[in-house]
Amino acid sequence: MAGNSRRRGAVRKTGTKKGQVVGSGGRRRRGLEGRRATPKATEREYHPAHKRAKAAERKAEGARQRRAHAIKNADGPELVLGRNPVVECLRAGAPATALYVADGTENDERLTEAVAMAAERGISILEVPRPDLDKMTSNGMHQGVGLQVPPFDYADPTDLIERALASEEPALLVALDNITDPRNLGAVIRSVGAFGAHGVLIPERRSASVTAVAWRTSAGAAARVPVAKATNLNRTLQDWAKRGVQLVGLDGDGDTSLDDYDGTGPTVIVVGSEGKGLSRLVSESVDTILSIPIARKVESLNASVAAGVVLAEFARQRRVSGK
Repeated sequence: MAGNSRRRGAVRKTGTKKGQVVGSGGRRRRGLEGRRATPKATEREYHPAHKRAKAAERKAEGARQRRAHAIKNADGPELVLGRNPVVECLRAGAPATALYVADGTENDERLTEAVAMAAERGISILEVPRPDLDKMTSNGMHQGVGLQVPPFDYADPTDLIERALASEEPALLVALDNITDPRNLGAVIRSVGAFGAHGVLIPERRSASVTAVAWRTSAGAAARVPVAKATNLNRTLQDWAKRGVQLVGLDGDGDTSLDDYDGTGPTVIVVGSEGKGLSRLVSESVDTILSIPIARKVESLNASVAAGVVLAEFARQRRVSGK
């Protein structure tokens, strides 16, 4: 009803006892006007979609930083951790620039030997707070000691095959195809050194490199076993085959058993990954696909184990034949 002051927007007429009363001033009309568009779900701070988007951004940024760190340190120094690996590397004459020892580390024969060998070779011995050594490692499993080694000095594939062919024993090398775990690489290097083979060939891409993990797994063998990097693994293997070496690929479904193969001649053992096996081009380039007789209950062998088994058999054959 007009003049009812309790109704919003009512205006009293002039001449009334109480006088004119101002209305809402257009506030109600402005309240009915359209507002800006509703923000997207990803732009609303408390919306689940916004939280998911932020989490994805953080994950992507973390991956980018890890890639940048890997690229930055790809050719940087590595840290060999643990008392046994450090002692083994020093015994093998591995190049090293510093030996880190955490303050308060309990001394034993291995640590004493490591410090003595480092001092004898003129390697810097640095005592650091344990938290600092923890930060230098990814998992903190250093046992109070770490050995800094410079970037690995890879051999040239041509030089590697020439040295192998020029040696007194028939050439014996291992090529790794699709091996991305540095522990497998380190184990293969160790087997190559143990059974008197001449070196290891790895591709530049999609392959593990000789990192601190590989150094540790090789137990120092990486210091005396040459490792070469091939720009194109298949092409390099084909070039090697033209020089008179047999290319032997390992596969559980191979058509030739290890028991029936003569490995006394110049040979390159080509090992693929446990999951993917040999790549198509490499498998087409090898002369023989070799299988290792194993119990039926076991589906396959780890790549480094398979390489070690074949190396041990070929070494046995060469001892028996006198080659």
